[in-house]
Amino acid sequence: MDDTLTLVSWRARPRSFVALMGLYESNFIRLGWLVEHLAALAGRHRSAVAGDCDLLLSVAERSPYTSTVNLTYLLPGADGALQYPDMRLRIYYDAHLVEALGWAGTHSQAVLKALRSHAERELDQRWARNVMLNKWLEYCVERGHRFSSATRLGASE
Repeated sequence: MDDTLTLVSWRARPRSFVALMGLYESNFIRLGWLVEHLAALAGRHRSAVAGDCDLLLSVAERSPYTSTVNLTYLLPGADGALQYPDMRLRIYYDAHLVEALGWAGTHSQAVLKALRSHAERELDQRWARNVMLNKWLEYCVERGHRFSSATRLGASE
């Protein structure tokens, strides 16, 4: 389902708390496009598609109502694979929300540096992280990335 076609009976002020919750809901929908059975997600997964970097998803914590996962690209580098943007996400299954809790400590890309440096208030920082996540999830789906039981890595990988 395309969440951009969803009708709403109210308008949220951009960059407000209400708008941020709407962004978290959109993140949940987009992560659902990427992960086959979101509620059953466990372990580590790797998605590889032609013409794009491998995408790695790792479940760090799991409880009945939430999970904390790491989502990152594996970028080829001289010293092995670099994990970037290395985002930490919290999935709220009962509320159908996904929040980007954090991302790489430093950024070499000018656009990401600027996004982080202009976000002074906590709400602005959350907004920046979650807009980035929202667009990245959509991009990953468009590139053909998917996670399912077939993409789960073994314990030694």
